Amino acid sequence: MRRYLLQIIIMSVIVVCSENLFAAEPLWDGYVQSPWFDEQYQYLQPGLEVRAIIVAPRPERIDPERINRVVLFATPNGNSIEQTLGCEQKAGRDWHFDIQHIAAQHRQWQSLNERENLILVCLDAKGLSWPGWRARHPDNPQLIRNVIAAIFKQIPLKEPRLTLACHSGGGSFLWGFLNGSDAIPSEVDRFVFLDANYSFSTADGHGKKFSDWLQSDKGRSLIVMAYDDRNVLFRGKKVVSPTGGTFRATQRMRDEFEKTFTFKESATGEFKIATALEGRIRLLVHQNPRNQILHTQLVGEMNGYLYGVTVNTAEAEEKLPVSPRSYTRWIQPEPFTMPEEKAAP
Repeated sequence: MRRYLLQIIIMSVIVVCSENLFAAEPLWDGYVQSPWFDEQYQYLQPGLEVRAIIVAPRPERIDPERINRVVLFATPNGNSIEQTLGCEQKAGRDWHFDIQHIAAQHRQWQSLNERENLILVCLDAKGLSWPGWRARHPDNPQLIRNVIAAIFKQIPLKEPRLTLACHSGGGSFLWGFLNGSDAIPSEVDRFVFLDANYSFSTADGHGKKFSDWLQSDKGRSLIVMAYDDRNVLFRGKKVVSPTGGTFRATQRMRDEFEKTFTFKESATGEFKIATALEGRIRLLVHQNPRNQILHTQLVGEMNGYLYGVTVNTAEAEEKLPVSPRSYTRWIQPEPFTMPEEKAAP
């Protein structure tokens, strides 16, 4: 009897395993399997002095009935792709791996989002500085468009919508993108600046481009998050110049947008929020009453990426960016690593 039961159990396991193997679809061309989640990923060299990694659900998790969305996230200065995506902190591991956790926050969003197939793309530049990369390449607006086109060729999904997001110096990538044409392409429906809007420029037409883009489609959003950095000190010196910082940049944006839109103001906790176009323009400024350096806390500790990509969607939670981290179950134990074979050109 025991032998008979054991045979039944073994056969049941074989059937279940066979069903799972049958259900699994082949990975996309050039992708490898993540060892921790039902994800596939591919490293790319989509442009001169540019690295990228595409992180996508396994093919069987892609629902053809859903909207396809690609999120391009430009890394902050001094941070690699791997550090920006994040992993668990361990003794001796560089602290940069534990401050942003864009991959884990993205997985949290995917777990809540039953409307869209979400593809995350993270990009860094040689020298880990997008401002430095743009300074070396005066034709960067066109190069950035070429980089995005090369990335899209590696994603076999139809008509994906595009979210452009960034932290810190990654904002330079987005400003370079804006400088590439007189109008923002129609596939872009969201910008997320996480303490990254330093270089907003009326002279470069950024305000008009955003205004025209926002008014032409009610599904578009511009999300800006900053903090009052005017009096923050590091080693006894102010961290921003008398005219610099994201607090002042956010005010410049508002001044420009107020020429066209009417803003509403509110305050919750330590944030002041200015909104227009029924919240599709959203400028959040942490008042920073203790004069702390909140540059990375806004992104990782306070779930800033998750807030930026979900606000104004069905998955949005009715709360502002706040600690603690909500995405800890989605943090992978080890960093992403490039396979031994050369990244795709």
